[in-house]
Parts: sequence; C-alpha cells; structure tokens
Amino acid sequence: MGDLQGAEKIGKIPVVLPRLPRWRSLLRSFALAKDPLPVLNEALARYGDTVELFIGGVEKSILTRDPGLTQHVLQKNHRNYAKSKFTQGFSRYIGHGLLTNEGPDWLRQRRLIQPGFHRQRVAGLTGLMQEITAETLAPLAARAAEAGGAATVEVHALMTRLTFRIIARSVFSTNFPEAELDRLAGLITEIQAFFVRSIRQPYLKPWFRFKGHFKYHDALAAELRTLLAGLIAQRQQANARPGATPPDDLLQMLLDVRYEDTGEPMTPDRLIDEALILLVAGHETSANALTWLTYLLAHHPSEAVVVQTEMATVLAGRPPTFEDLPRLGSALHAVQETMRRYPPAWMVDRVALADDEYNGLRIPKGTLFSLYFHGLHHDEKYWPNPQEFRPGRFAPGQAPPVQPNAFVPFGGGPRLCIGMQFALTEMQLVTLELLRQFDLEWVPGQPPVTMQPLITLRPKHDFQVRLRLRPTA
Repeated sequence: MGDLQGAEKIGKIPVVLPRLPRWRSLLRSFALAKDPLPVLNEALARYGDTVELFIGGVEKSILTRDPGLTQHVLQKNHRNYAKSKFTQGFSRYIGHGLLTNEGPDWLRQRRLIQPGFHRQRVAGLTGLMQEITAETLAPLAARAAEAGGAATVEVHALMTRLTFRIIARSVFSTNFPEAELDRLAGLITEIQAFFVRSIRQPYLKPWFRFKGHFKYHDALAAELRTLLAGLIAQRQQANARPGATPPDDLLQMLLDVRYEDTGEPMTPDRLIDEALILLVAGHETSANALTWLTYLLAHHPSEAVVVQTEMATVLAGRPPTFEDLPRLGSALHAVQETMRRYPPAWMVDRVALADDEYNGLRIPKGTLFSLYFHGLHHDEKYWPNPQEFRPGRFAPGQAPPVQPNAFVPFGGGPRLCIGMQFALTEMQLVTLELLRQFDLEWVPGQPPVTMQPLITLRPKHDFQVRLRLRPTA
C-alpha cells in the first residue's frame, strides 16, 4: 500500500497509507534526533515507499521516497504545496531569501535574481573558479613536494574553505581572511545543528527557551547579518566615489536590479537576506558534495583514473575551458554519482495548501510531506546496487537509464535550485584540477566516516586523505 507509483484507483475506494504509530515514533524520537537516516530507512523497509508517521512523536507527516508522488508535489501540482513551518522557521536565522521565501513574493525575487545564474554568467566565472582552486591547492602541492611527494589534508575543512572562497569572490569580489572564513563556517554549522534539533525534538522547545538557546542562536544569526551589512555598505561607498567602476559580481547584480512594476531597488534588509542565502547555500552544497566525492575517489582509485585518462586525452595538458566541460563527462558523472549517494539536500518538506489527490491517495489541506531524497536515491527499484559507487551509471546509453524523477539532488519543479549550473560547473572544475595535480589515497587507521544529516548532509567528523603529487602535475 505504501507504493503509490503504480497505484490505480478502484472505484471510489481511497488508498489508505500504512501508519507508524505515534508511540513508536515517540520512542524512536531520540534515535531520530541523533541519526535520522537509519530510523527513516527502517520505516520504509517495514511499511513501503510512503508511510504516515509522527516527527518526534508530535508532528504528523507523510514520509515518501515515491518518485511519482515527489514529482506531483514538487512539479505537477506545485502551486498547492508550500514549504512548511519547519523551513519557514529557518528564516528566523537566515532571513526571507529565495530558500525560505514563498508565494508571489518568492516568484518576484526569483525572476529578479535568475539572470545572475544564466549559463553565460556561469561561463564567465569559470576562470575565477579555476584561479581560486589553483590558489587553494598550491600550498598543499608545495607541502607535498617538501615532504617527499605527498601531504595529508582534512577534507571537509579544505572543501569548505575552497567553496567559500569561490562564492565569496563570485558574490563580493573579495577574499575573506582565513579566520573570518572559519568563523562564518562555524556560525552556519552551529545554527543549523540547533535548528534541526529543535525540529526533531519539538518537545524540548520549552527547555531551549528556558536555557536561552533561542536567544543565543539569534545572536549568532545577527553576527552573520552584521558582517554582510558591512560588506554591502563598503560596496555602496566605493560605488559612490567619482569615476568608480563597480565590479561585475553577484552583489552588484543585486544592487543594480530593479522591480519591473515599481522601478525600485531591493530594500537593505532584502539585500542582506538574498546575499546571505547566496553565501550560505552557495558554498554548503558544493563543500559537502566535494567532501564526499574525495572520500569516494580515495576508496575507488580506478574511478579517479577514468577521469584522469579522459582529461589527458581531451586537454593534452592545458587547463579546461567552459566549452570543454561537456567532453569531460567522467568528472561530472563522478559528481552526479556522489550526489546520488550523498544528496546534500537529503530531505525537503512541503505542506498542502488545499485538498488534493494522487493515485487514489486523498491529501487533505494541511498535510505535511517529508520528501526523502536520500531514500529515493538508494531505492533498488531505480538504482541497481545502490550502495556501490558507479559514476558510469550517469554516462549516456547506460541501461537502465537514469529516471529523472528518481534523481533530485537539486530539488525539482519551479523551485529547482537557482544555483544548480553554478554548483555543477564549480564541482566539475574542482574535481578536474584536484585529479590533475594529485592522486588521492585513503589514510588508514581512521574511525568510520559517518553522516550528519543537518539541513544538508555532511560528514559527522572530518577525515584525512593523502594527496600524492602526480608526475604530470
């Protein structure tokens, strides 16, 4: 009954979903808060692809990994489904930018910002991405040369630093000091961890208020906004100087755009909201995906060789251009397979705005959906041997072909991530440069690498990989 993909209506008899009892959800709430993936996987294995349960034993929700129902909610009837109070609650910390906004106001903002992520602008950022990647890897190559050809590195720290530099330069045309980068990354992690815990254990909210946790994390969010407000003020002051030539970056785009209906610019608060979303979302997804990619390639060196061989054939030693990327598909396939195994947005939520129906399932107004992308990406019905790292499954002509609705690392429908092309280009270029310079080796003796599903899916603890200089680098 939980599989709605092939369900058919029989007369007027509605589909009745299996239900995980409230008491069982409550008993599992601590396990859910600690590591939700095994709890959710267990529920789906027991009840089917779609099941009704209670988040933290409190909030009734429909958990699904059904690709048809996912497509229905995100695309086919998307107007009937809004982000729930959980995502809206995150706006307390990061404002009402594209990630948390809803309705006509979201659409207005999306149309205003969309040109900043067109293919031509992303193509123009290729050189910047390559430059920052080379700058970030250069000290590691020097350290490896001094140490006899190899150096170990903490991967998540490296990829967070690299992707933050790329998005900071793309948005603000500036290099953040190292200490500032670390502070920003720490603020984002701390806010995420608390916000997610407050969702998974809603019965603890009175305790959190009593202990001042909400006030403390509000102060962290205010620190983020103060930093960005300062950067925006600096730009506006620089632009006001006689003869000033503003840089061609995403912040300038936000400053220059005007609403079609009023001709007015964004308000100062809205500017901060959108800049903050670009900064947070613009590095978080890529940093996590590149971290998991490095982990997987270090454990599957033969897949790294595939990328290196293709690169040598296509480029013959020169750096790639944006136009070369379609001919360097192996690196992109490795990125895509990583995002299947470890989807950064591992779950999204939606709430029904009005009564609806899907394949015999009645959906009353107010129904909360938990669209479980991680479960969908590991479903054997769509992914043979889903636990294996097989980038070739994304190559053209593979059997079975990838079912589009079963691969949703950037979401789907009108709210498909606005930065998808930016992120894919960035990750492909970083992968190419990393494997051009280094072979990746797993450092033995480390504890098992486990997942930490916050708003995005990151490793719970950092890990080390040995970077060994390649003779051709």
